[in-house]
Amino acid sequence: MRQAGKPRFAVMPSWPRPGSRIRATRRSFLKASLAAAAAGAGIAGMASLAGAGESEAPRAARHTLIVLDPGHFHAALTLRQSHPRLNDDVYLYAEDGPDVEGFLRILESFNARARNPTCWKLHVYRGADPLSRLVAERRGNLVIVAGRNDTKMTSIHRLHAEGFHVLGDKPWLIHTEGIELLRRTIAGAPLAMDIMTERHQLATQVKKALIARHEVFGDFRLSGEAAISFDSVHHLYKMVNDRPLVRPHWFFDTSVQGEGIVDVTTHLVDLAQWLVEDGRAFDYARDVELLHARQWPTAVPLEIFSRITGLGAFPSELEYDVEGDTLNYLCNASFAFRLRGVPVAIESRWDLHIPEGGGDTHHAVVHGTRAVLTIDQGPATAYRTQLSVHPAATGLRVSERVFAEAIGALQDRFPGLGYRRDGEVYRLELPEALRSGHEAHFSAVLDQFIGYVDSGRWPANLGPDLVTKYTLLANARELSLRI
Repeated sequence: MRQAGKPRFAVMPSWPRPGSRIRATRRSFLKASLAAAAAGAGIAGMASLAGAGESEAPRAARHTLIVLDPGHFHAALTLRQSHPRLNDDVYLYAEDGPDVEGFLRILESFNARARNPTCWKLHVYRGADPLSRLVAERRGNLVIVAGRNDTKMTSIHRLHAEGFHVLGDKPWLIHTEGIELLRRTIAGAPLAMDIMTERHQLATQVKKALIARHEVFGDFRLSGEAAISFDSVHHLYKMVNDRPLVRPHWFFDTSVQGEGIVDVTTHLVDLAQWLVEDGRAFDYARDVELLHARQWPTAVPLEIFSRITGLGAFPSELEYDVEGDTLNYLCNASFAFRLRGVPVAIESRWDLHIPEGGGDTHHAVVHGTRAVLTIDQGPATAYRTQLSVHPAATGLRVSERVFAEAIGALQDRFPGLGYRRDGEVYRLELPEALRSGHEAHFSAVLDQFIGYVDSGRWPANLGPDLVTKYTLLANARELSLRI
């Protein structure tokens, strides 16, 4: 008999906890939607696994995917869709516990859903030192790492040194001590890449395309307030894959998870880099000036903590942040910096739970000399992304002829893209066929990652930009603790 609540997956006979296979019909991977989501994310300069000028790697053999310690639900979301370049067999290595059970439950729901089910066959090792067991058995060549952040950089570095291609969830490090390991990891092949989903958001891609059109955007505004600003609000208690998300208790332990200034902000710094890039790799000493940084906590009542984690009391690891029946969770952050002279401001906050009918909110503003581009996602937009183009100053609206020509020029990349005039503002009408939710962007990142591995080539600035991004975040954390 199946034990209630325990997912069933195929398990290698020699491994602990054998189970039975979930059978589901394989559906084709949604390649077209992923291609649309990945549009505009490429960079001209490329690094090569085999060496410049050599032919692409053979594409016949499929890859086998390995997952290490899936403590974060992002590991599961990466497998939300089947992929034509992946075997159905997936090898999971982890210590036993609720993190594994949560991952398996989500994978089981993907296999069992009525529409476009996956048919992953999980081979699960639960036991001591899963990283060493993974390296010794070497069941595949691609590894997803999405667990505890305090040990993540060490795991990524070892996997990379052992010859595995690594796709790691953010953040890779939570303090400055991990930067040297990061430098060694990105120094050469194989591929090491972090999961940056926001580059695959349709409104953000259209915004980047409009910034590249000088007749619409002009240049970045370099004086006054921030030319690029991001304001993001997430929620501790939320729904994922149409179910309440259960978070591990260590998510609230900043010595493991990291403080808020190194968490969601990773995506926002990455977006700033993406918008400002000009083909050159970023260098922290040359291109970044950190201006100020601060952090503050969200008060989490025990009742909410229990709903999120399933625990009836705060564990001892969190006692230094607990006052009475409230946990002071240091998860909110704000900081400002200049990136190649462009002023950037970032703020990320965590509220307790999503309001009725609501969701996470996002507000982004990019000031150019000819136009101001905004992205809004919140109550006023029914929590759907709305991209708008405003005049840079009163009376300086881009002419409708120029704007219409620009939108027409983008049809090859974004078929069906339109706009409507709202006074002095152009409201972009994003085609429904190209829209996709946040959870679908993880599949787009996986597709991009596999594409790089298959070709043996990836952006030459990928590694240096990772170092710049995480150096900025680690330094911002240190600055916030001094103020």
